[in-house]
Amino acid sequence: MALRLMQFKGSDGVRRVIAADESGASFVRGATDVRSLALQAIEAGQSLAEAVAAAGREGSVDPAEALAAGQLLAPIDHPDGAHLVLTGTGLTHLGSAEGRDKMHRDAAAAEHKTDSMRMFLEGVEGGKPGEGAIGQQPEWFYKGNGHHLVGPGDALEMPGFAQDGGEEPELAGIYLIGPDGTPWRIGLCLANEFSDHVTERHNYLWLAHSKLRQAALGPELLVGAAPSDVRGTSRIVRDGATIWEKPFLSGETNMSHTLGNLEHHHFKYELFRQPGDVHVHFFGTATLSFSDGVKTEVGDTFEIEAAPFTLPLRNPLAQEEDTGLTTVKAL
Repeated sequence: MALRLMQFKGSDGVRRVIAADESGASFVRGATDVRSLALQAIEAGQSLAEAVAAAGREGSVDPAEALAAGQLLAPIDHPDGAHLVLTGTGLTHLGSAEGRDKMHRDAAAAEHKTDSMRMFLEGVEGGKPGEGAIGQQPEWFYKGNGHHLVGPGDALEMPGFAQDGGEEPELAGIYLIGPDGTPWRIGLCLANEFSDHVTERHNYLWLAHSKLRQAALGPELLVGAAPSDVRGTSRIVRDGATIWEKPFLSGETNMSHTLGNLEHHHFKYELFRQPGDVHVHFFGTATLSFSDGVKTEVGDTFEIEAAPFTLPLRNPLAQEEDTGLTTVKAL
């Protein structure tokens, strides 16, 4: 079982880092947050797993019990939320064989391909370049900063003006920029890249607006090599009953782009290589309840689970009060 890191906050308010693997789960000695631990690893020329081993582990903890008690935070954060960047890429997943074939048939039959179809097909053709080559760039979007990051169990809140709050079950890459500007992938998380699909459907040029929403991370940071084939389940629970459930796929086997290609086209911008910054990048999905005609309601709970992660990601849906017109004052 691969190493998984979690951020724990006890009833006394003290933060600690949990390390879990086949030997069990325990606290990393002296570690209070994953970002600081990762910075120490970079400075020491160690892998994150080596840094954990060097620090040593103490005590024991049951991650499932800690999650149920509300003691597990998002597995990454930054002391200054403005230096945690949330971004993502879309049209990156192949989906089922039937869905892929249908897209190709529709594309071949259409006299004029939509921009979305063209981008999807360009990714299929050029998203997995050979070693050392640069592939086709994907669709890219900005979601916000650390103030939009939600942990396991916390509510995902739609703005008061939102038309929809829908789940997007996927993987997120977690990155830390080293002192010399090198991006380091410190792990992967299970994620809900929460979006407003009604707004996006109205006009695809409103995608930017639809993505400016909160996003949730599962409690575990999976350290080491990224799994190539991830299979999970996404569901919506309303009043204690499951109203929608569907499997989802991720990992490079089920994607039209390599992670390396998606990473290049994000970090090729010097803007995103500022030392000390944290990046959470959502890799996309092909499974949405919205596509099946589901309309979510305040009070619904989104549940996402997938191996090799051992803990689920659950978040209730809420909505902020609509504050009406936002005005700007002149100085």
